[in-house]
Amino acid sequence: MRMRNIIRGIAAAVGAIAMSITAAGCGATGASGVVTLDFFQYKAEAADEFKSLIEQFEAQNPNIRVVINNSANAQTDLRTRFVKNRVPDVITFNGDISFGMFAASGVFHDFTDDPIVNTLNPGLVDIAKNLVQTSDPAKKRLYGLPFAGNASGYIYNKALWRQAGADPDNPPATWSEFIAMLAKFRDAGINPVQGTVADSWTTQAPLASLAGTLVPESKYADLKAGTTTFREIWGDVAAKEAELFSYSTADTGVTYQQGTQNFANGKAAIIPLGTYAIPQILLVNPNIELGFAQMPASDDESAQILTAGNDVMLTMGANTKHPVEARKLIEFLMQEKQLNAYADAQSAITPLKDAHFGNVALAGVKPFFDSNRLADFCDHYIPASISIGDYVQTMVTSGDTDRFFDQVQSEWDKVQARTIE
Repeated sequence: MRMRNIIRGIAAAVGAIAMSITAAGCGATGASGVVTLDFFQYKAEAADEFKSLIEQFEAQNPNIRVVINNSANAQTDLRTRFVKNRVPDVITFNGDISFGMFAASGVFHDFTDDPIVNTLNPGLVDIAKNLVQTSDPAKKRLYGLPFAGNASGYIYNKALWRQAGADPDNPPATWSEFIAMLAKFRDAGINPVQGTVADSWTTQAPLASLAGTLVPESKYADLKAGTTTFREIWGDVAAKEAELFSYSTADTGVTYQQGTQNFANGKAAIIPLGTYAIPQILLVNPNIELGFAQMPASDDESAQILTAGNDVMLTMGANTKHPVEARKLIEFLMQEKQLNAYADAQSAITPLKDAHFGNVALAGVKPFFDSNRLADFCDHYIPASISIGDYVQTMVTSGDTDRFFDQVQSEWDKVQARTIE
């Protein structure tokens, strides 16, 4: 949800930029006629892939030079650039609430009516629009193109499933079936669930997976309006996440690094993380046979919705000095060949209507993309100032859901109290 006081600060800075940026830009044209583009790139683990793509682009466009600025702290770095009137020409950023705040300030190009949108998955486009932090539906426009999608659910070890008598090609479609399967693993002497709760952010993954089905997006607008509470909308979600981790029969309190290593070495049947964890697991054990599935959240098979999002949004400055060259780079990156190459390297999902899945393990969730049964990550509605992962971590380790709701609601109310429409 939008923190209006933060947005006012961003908007003020962007207002100053808007008045002066037509006379100044981040890109430059040298005496040789070569245009230099400033490319802001936020995703550290994809730095090599973007470097390769940019080298290909420059080879095809010798009159354009692209300077890649990889950021270790993208949110802070990008905000600083806005304040200093150094808006990058082309930008990658995570499709989260921070992107939505920047988008609401008008600093990004508006792609809403661009023909390229017709090639994209409508579900991912809608998720991108809904990120824009405004209460006015007419202003929820497309200020960036979905470049790479991800999904939340669980990764599973097919060999261990077969060992326990579970069918890896037909994962459970309801919550009751899912819990029964975890019990089957436990009875077979296999750790059902690898936890990684020493890193609190990982506990947000099952929360998002379950909430995608159980909590309609409209409930977050009600939450902001004060007509509902976290206890009311997340009650079932929290109870089921606590139940999920009760099936972790080994050490749950390990880090993401250790947990993915344990899983890669065959020490658990599932690990409740998103698609982003697949490359890390394969790095440890390239021969492991993986599957990925939507985490069913209710006993209505037809009601299941996959939590998915835009792991990478691609956009350009609203007033870049080199719109033609910036557009040319974006069009190059959005070509199917380049999208597929990135997806293969990062085990990601392309944003096209006919999506390409960058790892065979992702085939199981293709029907959700084909039918647009997608919901955004629930933490994209929560301001970054609320450390939601820390509260979920405490809830998971203690089982105390009452304390969880009291803490989260208290922090939410504080944010709303200092927020001015």
